[in-house]
Amino acid sequence: MKYTIEQAIEILERTPAVCTTLLMGLSDDWVMNNEGPETFSPYDVIGHLVHGEKTDWVVRAKMILEFGNTKSFVPWNRFAQYEESKGKSSQQLLDEFAAIRKENMIWFKSAHLTETDLDKKGMHPVLGEVTLRNLLSTWVVHDLTHIAQITRVMAKQYTTEMGPWPQFFRILNF
Repeated sequence: MKYTIEQAIEILERTPAVCTTLLMGLSDDWVMNNEGPETFSPYDVIGHLVHGEKTDWVVRAKMILEFGNTKSFVPWNRFAQYEESKGKSSQQLLDEFAAIRKENMIWFKSAHLTETDLDKKGMHPVLGEVTLRNLLSTWVVHDLTHIAQITRVMAKQYTTEMGPWPQFFRILNF
């Protein structure tokens, strides 16, 4: 499937509502449990998404448009949410994610990006040269990956309670 701004927006605009629908009002057992050491809980995932909205996608898109590949992106801390989310409820994080994503969608739509813009290159500190199209496509896949992660982490909470059935559920083996 070829990247289009319109199709990207279809996913990006919905992600906060999908996450809210999945997690709003659930007990801490669903929201705070993870898959083991050094893994994200659904709560951590939302904090991670908030951090990305503040420091990654739009920030890097603007860098590509302004500086091209002459200035490298700031390395991204994939675990910053542990500190940034302290003291916040899951509902506060969901609300923050929705608000920041809404702001970012306003910028994204108002940027009126062209095919020429999408082909502009930036400099990733690890991956090297990337295009704006690469970055924006990755933003969509990042959202979908973390939606899948949330549901996988939640599904795994009942693995031992399922008796012999886990063998039929591939989500439990990822």
